[in-house]
Amino acid sequence: MVKILHGLDCLIVAVLLIFLVFLYDVDVEHYDHYKYLMIVSGVLSYFVFYSFQLYRSWRGSNLYQELIVILKAWGSVVGILLFLAFAFKVSYAYSRVVVLLWIILTPFLIFFFHLISRLILRSIRKRGGDLRTAVIVGAGDLGMSVAQQIENTPWAGIRVAGFFDDYKENSPVELTDKPILGKVDELSRYLQSAPVDYIYIALPMRAEKKILGILNGCRTMGAQIFLVPDLYFFRLFNSTIETLGETLLLNFNPYNRGKRYFDIVFSILVLVVSFPLLALIALVVKLQDGGPVFYGHQRITSTGKPFQCLKFRTMYVGADQKLKEILAKDPKARKEGEKNQKLKDDPRVTPLGRFLRMSSLDELPQFLNVLKGDMSVVGARPIVASELDRHYREHGGLYCSMKPGITGLWQIGERSDTESYEERVKLDTWYVRNHSFWLDMKIIFKTVRSIVSRKGAY
Repeated sequence: MVKILHGLDCLIVAVLLIFLVFLYDVDVEHYDHYKYLMIVSGVLSYFVFYSFQLYRSWRGSNLYQELIVILKAWGSVVGILLFLAFAFKVSYAYSRVVVLLWIILTPFLIFFFHLISRLILRSIRKRGGDLRTAVIVGAGDLGMSVAQQIENTPWAGIRVAGFFDDYKENSPVELTDKPILGKVDELSRYLQSAPVDYIYIALPMRAEKKILGILNGCRTMGAQIFLVPDLYFFRLFNSTIETLGETLLLNFNPYNRGKRYFDIVFSILVLVVSFPLLALIALVVKLQDGGPVFYGHQRITSTGKPFQCLKFRTMYVGADQKLKEILAKDPKARKEGEKNQKLKDDPRVTPLGRFLRMSSLDELPQFLNVLKGDMSVVGARPIVASELDRHYREHGGLYCSMKPGITGLWQIGERSDTESYEERVKLDTWYVRNHSFWLDMKIIFKTVRSIVSRKGAY
């Protein structure tokens, strides 16, 4: 399959050039130049594509990685061809349109055929064909995570034969049906008697002697060896792997580019569509008592930085001073305020403000916070700094690893009716650890339903 694909790629390079030459009716007198270009580019592609390891095993790798390698390999071929064209002063003989289209279309056409070959192989592997055998060294949490990941990607065509571990009994490992095949130092003996294609070392980094023993004793026995970094524990803290030059880093405040792009596009759409309503609300709020249209309450975003969380003003002017008087006179209200950061029957709320709160329209200006970069459309609840120490405690760092949201799990649940603050903390921390695009879309749709029902809003 690899040799066929290698030959097909080189054929694509040549055939696409011929097709474009006839499509654009190139002058006959320049045919020889295109013939030489076809031959040279085909030969160059054969060697350059191979040197970029384009035909290595892509089992378990995503399509984006393969596309990047194709673009790099083809870019190298084009660079060499351009150098030769200028060196031999033959660039005048080629049509710019033909050459430009050829340069642009070739890598994507190659990728298209690689995609087809992947789909064919995935279909074969799902049916039990073209399988490779793997063993995992280490049957702890990290090893089990690797085994489950392999089982969840059947299209990769990898079968786990079992584990090697020094501290487990010779019985199937918990959460999997794979056996313990022996101790770590028995791996080399096993490789002599059983065909193994991949070895995944899932040992803690403190076991460097065992890791070195495997590398020294097993690299000549026909199996590819992979070291799984001992970063399983840090996944619980919402982290991503990055690099600083050649230094490997763990970022505990990861930037999710896809989520940010979605936030910007979604917020712009909401603000544009709702602009007449926003203008009307702003006008009515202003006319009711002449006070400011917006109210900014200080909340915290990622890394614990403070920001002004915007809302349409729903209270009478001087509400902050009025709150101090209410809390000083009413212990019950003071207790409720400390727990929920708001009062259910708040006398400071205007009649218009009560409607805005019940309909959640008061929160529309927060889409400006999203555009500014202080908030996300979906996330944990926006909280004040004092809530971190009082309620989140050891989960405070996890909360501050990403931006708060206009909506979230708390909004589609009981919203403000949630009695237990511990339950709110659980919802927030669960979201931070498990957020995804499809979860965000689900929350957005359920938020609309909650707003319509007005459940828990006040």
